[in-house]
Amino acid sequence: MIDAHAHFEFYRKDFPQVIEECRKELKAVVDSMTEYRKTHVWKSWELLKPYFGFIFPTLGYHPNEARRGNWEKVRKVEEFIRTHRDEIVAIGEIGLDYHYAENERQRENQRQIFRHFLELAVELKLPVVIHAREAEAEAFKLVQRAGVRAYFHSFSGSPRLAKEIALNGHPVGISTGIAFIPEVRAAAEVLEVDEILVETDAPYMSPFPGRRNRPDYVRVVIEEVAKLKGMSFEEVERATEKNTREFFGLNPGRWAYGDSGNKRA
Repeated sequence: MIDAHAHFEFYRKDFPQVIEECRKELKAVVDSMTEYRKTHVWKSWELLKPYFGFIFPTLGYHPNEARRGNWEKVRKVEEFIRTHRDEIVAIGEIGLDYHYAENERQRENQRQIFRHFLELAVELKLPVVIHAREAEAEAFKLVQRAGVRAYFHSFSGSPRLAKEIALNGHPVGISTGIAFIPEVRAAAEVLEVDEILVETDAPYMSPFPGRRNRPDYVRVVIEEVAKLKGMSFEEVERATEKNTREFFGLNPGRWAYGDSGNKRA
């Protein structure tokens, strides 16, 4: 199993234990290190760097931070991405979140910064990880206009839009929310297995009330998709692993993982 989207950096002090427990069940986790409030990408990078090889990093700028319009911080994150361009598998998460944007000015800040990072992705020839909430259609239009390959993570928009996104070559993320969010299940129902990636968005979106989500709970997504499609667990597992490896270009030999830290293989 591969979790296509999680945040180990948000586990605070017990993140090493969670990582080691997840390594027993998972082949890899794509960790979306995104600038958001006091969670700085450079701090997350140093925290998780020793685990690269099991963790595959992306770097981005969360839309809920982008609404503040802090271009000094944007430039700092951009420079960090440029420095690590050959070490990341995508730029993200980036996007639009109109649920928390309080006014049109904040939404315009999100749009401008989103476009900025889409342009950076085109320049660096990297795919992007999209966070879109109550703005899925607009985010899709901007992605299409930019001409980038995009992963629409933790999708909860309309089934019709999910299918349109997939038909345009962008994988759609089905999260552990499939267990309790009707919109996630509805999207999974209309998509083919080769059009989706499975993810947890851990430590958020837990399928188990009262528990933090964990990357190894991605098993729940695979189980639910298998039920919907009339397929075996193993068939869905193989297909979604293949989809994730192909989109992010995950190469098992890309990193050497060991106690000494992160080294290119």
